Amino acid sequence: MHLHDTFAAQSFGSDPSSEGGDLNAYPKRIHFIGLCGTAMGSVAVALHQQGWKVTGSDEKPYPPISDFLAKHHIPLSLGYSSENLPKEEALIVVGNAISRGNPELEAVLNRKLLYTSLPELLRTHFLQGRHNIVVAGTHGKTTTSSMIAWIFEVAQKNPSYLIGGIPNNLGQGACFRNPDTSRYVILEGDEYDTAFFDKRSKFLHYLPELTIINNIEFDHADIFSNLEEIKLSFRRLLQLVPSEGMILLNGDDVNCLDIASYASAPLVEVGFSENAGNRILSPWQKEGHCGFTLFGEAFDLPMTGEHNLRNAAMAVAAAHFYGIPLSTIRKALLEFQGVKRRQEIVATINGITIIDDFGHHPTAIRQTLEGLRARYNTARLWALFEPRSNTSRRAVFQKILPEAFAAAEGVIIGAVARAEQLSSSERLNPEQLVLDLTAMGKQAFYEPSTDEIIIRLQSLAQPGDVIVIFSNGSFDGLVKRLQAKAVTTNIPLVVGR
Repeated sequence: MHLHDTFAAQSFGSDPSSEGGDLNAYPKRIHFIGLCGTAMGSVAVALHQQGWKVTGSDEKPYPPISDFLAKHHIPLSLGYSSENLPKEEALIVVGNAISRGNPELEAVLNRKLLYTSLPELLRTHFLQGRHNIVVAGTHGKTTTSSMIAWIFEVAQKNPSYLIGGIPNNLGQGACFRNPDTSRYVILEGDEYDTAFFDKRSKFLHYLPELTIINNIEFDHADIFSNLEEIKLSFRRLLQLVPSEGMILLNGDDVNCLDIASYASAPLVEVGFSENAGNRILSPWQKEGHCGFTLFGEAFDLPMTGEHNLRNAAMAVAAAHFYGIPLSTIRKALLEFQGVKRRQEIVATINGITIIDDFGHHPTAIRQTLEGLRARYNTARLWALFEPRSNTSRRAVFQKILPEAFAAAEGVIIGAVARAEQLSSSERLNPEQLVLDLTAMGKQAFYEPSTDEIIIRLQSLAQPGDVIVIFSNGSFDGLVKRLQAKAVTTNIPLVVGR
């Protein structure tokens, strides 16, 4: 019996062969283990807004999701304990970062409580019967799905959405509207595994009608052994798109082209190459904007970087597939305000601009720095990097990481997160990374604490410089600590948008 069948039988007294029944018939009590994952937190808030009683637990929460949960008054227990679990009947959602041995999870299993994964919850109770737009790929998922959701909002399509970040235009990363009035669902489709009990990629649960694959690279070294394993997951995704659906594929990415033959649905390549069915023409970047022509229409985006231009082209192609007028798409893109922690300007301190970015893969870092170089063409760029993701803290990118920082004048490397979990041969060597960067002519430093990073910056940064902080975590609160340092030293602070 599948989990969703068990949910139906236990909750509604329905036939176990049913597809899960009506979620609203279930007692509206839900608890999230690992609440501060961006998607988990966003779904929790969306359910809270629908009248659910929501609680959750996590370790070391950090902005923006911790602030978002607090804003919406979602109770969060710090640390994991059986005492966090609801005493009354409830559905337990287990985050994909939670593994056996977690005391809260062990209590769920021992008490035989009803549990599920977030993707399974979505598939069974929110996605069936809808037009699901799934945005996948190694890079650009959050920005592209945010653009599409905003375009559909402007077009008054009343979309539901789940995005692994907080789009500034929308104010939250998840919104689930009544299916009678909301036919479209835009989802960020992650190739990472689903849960400790389901090792399939998350996006395989999402019932795609239109699938976007922005690019494919090696990532998630903790669960994938090589690039071929990742490509296998994307091939499986292509097999799920119905014959009346659509696949939009990066026509300039060799790994995307390699999996194209596995598509059973109509497929269109989007890119700069002559072979692309939707060819991007006349690309440009200037004064914090970029633009291009597609379908004979010129588009302008208030962002920089070729990667954002490509993201926007995918969003245009998706919206066009659903018949949204090009003039509406153009208007929406021009109004697009980006996503928190994606090239987000958080402050200007004494003439020094501080930018927060989620980038942790070498390609994402390189593309972000190149885009910022185009925007701040005369400024000195300082890149601060925390090796924190399960891949970036490993040695797998040791040789290619230096080139990711090519557009920066200087680089400061922080401590490798959870270094004790990896042997010295498996772990990224920050001292060697600094040597390689120095050999490239960069000013490069390894500072193992945020206090040392701040001290180093005080001796280096000058008015007019741009500091870019790269981390998929909080970097020990570095952004806020830099702002607090400015306040305590009476340096003028101008907060960005």
